[in-house]
Amino acid sequence: MEKFKNKNLRASSKNWISRQANDLYARLAKREGYRSRSAFKLIEINKKFNFLKNNLNIIDLGSAPGGWSQVISNINKHGKNLSVDILQMEKINNIYFFKKDFNDNNFLKFVNDFFNDSKVDLVFSDMAVNTTGNRDLDAFKTNSLALEAVNLSKNVLKNQSYLLLKFFTGKDDEVLIKNVKDLFEKITRIKPGSSRKDSREMYLLCKNLKII
Repeated sequence: MEKFKNKNLRASSKNWISRQANDLYARLAKREGYRSRSAFKLIEINKKFNFLKNNLNIIDLGSAPGGWSQVISNINKHGKNLSVDILQMEKINNIYFFKKDFNDNNFLKFVNDFFNDSKVDLVFSDMAVNTTGNRDLDAFKTNSLALEAVNLSKNVLKNQSYLLLKFFTGKDDEVLIKNVKDLFEKITRIKPGSSRKDSREMYLLCKNLKII
């Protein structure tokens, strides 16, 4: 493997570049035109559970750079796809992207207006905070985002619906797990083969809101 010659790069940056260069899914993403390797996580999970179909109302939270939105666009060709991120995302066919914070006070109204007060079939969240090196802190912050996605989902999803969201395993994940168990009839924990083995990243597939 070629050694890094840029002495201005920090060790963490060098490790990330090295890992990307030797990452099978990063290479596949580049070859197949996906904007991120995370596209393969959604493809893999959907292949097993078959929840992403055509003619659906879908929200993709934290969508940039667009890997999951590309997968959604390829399958939900005649549905309505809303992608949201605080970062800019380049255009994808059949995707309505808005640069917006989903924690804004008016976000629920924004969603209802977008879908003409119709409920949503699927909410996706692959959100995670920028890592700091403190694994417990990173898990806490990412799981807090996931919890906010759960809180939004209970207001926008149909009863027969799905929520797929990323979380990090850690000492605080039980709060998130309890909340989703209270709201959904079936919960499945998933570690995709396309996730890096050294990552604490996992996914929750939550099926069917409970009627309370």
